[in-house]
Amino acid sequence: MIWMAGPCVIESEDSLFRIASALQNYRDDNRFDFYFKASFDKANRTSLESYRGPGLEEGLRLLQKVKDDFGYKIVTDVHESYQVAPTAEVADIIQIPAFLCRQTDLLVAAAKTERIVNIKKGQFMNPADMRYSVLKVLKTRGCGEATYDNARKHGVLLTERGSSFGYGNMVVDMRSPVIMRQFAPVVFDATHSVQMPGSGGGKTGGDSSMVPYLAKAAAAVGVDGFFFETHFDPSAALSDGPNMIRLGELERLSEVLLRLRECTA
Repeated sequence: MIWMAGPCVIESEDSLFRIASALQNYRDDNRFDFYFKASFDKANRTSLESYRGPGLEEGLRLLQKVKDDFGYKIVTDVHESYQVAPTAEVADIIQIPAFLCRQTDLLVAAAKTERIVNIKKGQFMNPADMRYSVLKVLKTRGCGEATYDNARKHGVLLTERGSSFGYGNMVVDMRSPVIMRQFAPVVFDATHSVQMPGSGGGKTGGDSSMVPYLAKAAAAVGVDGFFFETHFDPSAALSDGPNMIRLGELERLSEVLLRLRECTA
């Protein structure tokens, strides 16, 4: 099972390594294909005053240090085409943010690397139309049509992270992962799916109590993996705290999801 977990954003070297240290059980458990996740820049924050991260150079230095010290594979997101090449020197998965899932230049730049490309489904997207984002990567790599097996072979993933539902809320239609698995392996982002955009007075709110329920539903429909933003103290996190899951809760939930996955295999 693909398993991506870590803090939303790199807050400090100390907090980054504290979280990385707590996730070592996933690296050592062969039931998981584990990737450590953290962002060097959150360019899509609600407010100009919101914390964005240490930036490209310092962020990649810290992620490389995590990789060296813990032996982790790394997933991190990019927002502009110039970030792709240096990010590919460190990251094993280049992640395309949901707001940018149709940005052709960004997808093409990621496709030109040898890294896996994880495209997060836009909150505004019909899941069936994510086929065309997959095709942008596959055609750039000279790999033909968008099918599950072809995307898996040539390193393209899709991530479900909910859809806008009116103002300030998200909803997850569990048909969406099933639809998207026709043309790529699908990861379920359980923490961003409980966001409440704009509900926090200049920042995004959320309801992390719903994370386990949505994750179990996604396991039941047969996703290929999971994405969780996690923290030792979500209330103190500098980004996405209201929808993060505590490290201890993540460990308990992972066992439940593995059992559900066995039932649906």
